[in-house]
Amino acid sequence: MAAPGKRLPQAEFIALMAMLFSTIAFSIDAMLPALPEIAADVSPYAPNRAQLVLTSFVLGMGFGTFVTGPLSDAFGRKPVLLAGVGLYILGALFGALAQSLELLLAARLLQGIGAAGPRIVSLAIIRDLYAGRTMARLMSLVMLIFSLVPVFAPALGALISHFAGWRGLFASFVIFALISALWVGLRQPETLAPENRRPLAPDTLASALCAVLAHPVVRRAILIQSLIFGALFAMLSSTQPIFDITFGQGDNFPYWFGGISMVTASANVLNARLVMRLGMRRMVHRALIGGLTITGLVLALFAARLLEGAPALAAYVLWQASLFFMIGLTLGNVGAIAMEPMGHIAGMAASVIGAVSTVAAVLIAAPLGLAFDGTPVPLATGIFICLAGALLLMHRIRHEPDGEA
Repeated sequence: MAAPGKRLPQAEFIALMAMLFSTIAFSIDAMLPALPEIAADVSPYAPNRAQLVLTSFVLGMGFGTFVTGPLSDAFGRKPVLLAGVGLYILGALFGALAQSLELLLAARLLQGIGAAGPRIVSLAIIRDLYAGRTMARLMSLVMLIFSLVPVFAPALGALISHFAGWRGLFASFVIFALISALWVGLRQPETLAPENRRPLAPDTLASALCAVLAHPVVRRAILIQSLIFGALFAMLSSTQPIFDITFGQGDNFPYWFGGISMVTASANVLNARLVMRLGMRRMVHRALIGGLTITGLVLALFAARLLEGAPALAAYVLWQASLFFMIGLTLGNVGAIAMEPMGHIAGMAASVIGAVSTVAAVLIAAPLGLAFDGTPVPLATGIFICLAGALLLMHRIRHEPDGEA
């Protein structure tokens, strides 16, 4: 067992945090190649609804996030994290047995609620131990390892579903979660001392909630994160149907997606090197300008139907790669900007920030995914609006006090 107060070596700590983060990516990306099989099995008359297995998981994660942080502030990081992993495993078992789309979505919702444990508690653990640009740099390194998951997850998901069907994916989720739980239980010390814990009382929670939402930088960072997450989840929901139906690349989708993810993983390396010199705010502002410009160009090309065949596929691949690259330069930094003033209530802050941004992102992403009409135009339109709003808000944050962040 891990000795209380003993800090893990940084390399192992980064790897462990990355694995906990990867619970989310693996649970989403491994499902992508199986969407047609899921649609044929449980939603044959409305195949586009199969993508709701992605957004229902994200929605559950958002709801779970509301309580995970306060619970970890009251009872410690490790017990709440391990309880979340247990709930995630229970949801995965129910998902493997689901016989209808409605039951499958309920199982994914439960699985998402459990996934809030690894997601939020790992953020709180990082904030317990690090702050400022050092925290941002460590987050970038965690995200670098985390970003490798989408490279392999779709291909692994396709392989598992080929031999074991889409239900076999849920067995792989159970195995992945058990490994994470054992690693945390045996190696990661508790990072929240008993004297620093906050009682789980309504007045305490209300005061912490007010403190988070009253801070102008944190409030705007939450909105920015919501819009960026919304763009990301919309892209993830629509990308398999676009590759399959629009471009006829369904069989090659895992390789396209893995290649794109491999290229865009370099964004986290770039961010880790530049954030200490440029600061988080300038990095996010510049990345959003680049993402908005490219998205506007792609939207114009597809809306005007100026591209067809291979050129259209190339434009879509380059756009998706640029969007993922932009997200690699923004999400970790935006999260660090939001958490920086909240060190005294890190668990509650992580919950509020994560919950609001995740639920809001689902409200953005689900309609965009269901609006798929055989072309990338609805998706590109929605993402352009998201990035424009995020850029306007980020411009306001750059002129707030503490601009050195």
